[in-house]
Amino acid sequence: EVQLVESGGGLVQAGGSLRLSCVASGFVFDAYVFGWFRHAPGKEREGLSCISQSGGSTYYADSVKGRFTISRDNAKNTVYLQMNNLKPEDTAVYYCAADLRWFRSGSSLLPGGYDYWGQGTQVTVSS
Repeated sequence: EVQLVESGGGLVQAGGSLRLSCVASGFVFDAYVFGWFRHAPGKEREGLSCISQSGGSTYYADSVKGRFTISRDNAKNTVYLQMNNLKPEDTAVYYCAADLRWFRSGSSLLPGGYDYWGQGTQVTVSS
């Protein structure tokens, strides 16, 4: 059974940090590109960051560049999103997703074509 399980969300004050984790199972982890997305009420789902199969290539949306860092540990089947200097506008449900296609930089931030999705974890940033 394929599973992506996110954790690490919560309530944090503006300027604070959180680290999200996404543990994958049921498929060949290092064959997949991984992306982090978020969905806030009343807004479209937004691609935040993606990472290649080896972890050697990453890409970030302008909205999080310089504040968020994506990484992966292929030995642990886990992808991370370190989020620093959080802002109230970062409040959303955060999702990880897996894509079997080749890493395509900014195009890998588009949600269409991702094969597997997690259930999401809520991040709330208070002002």
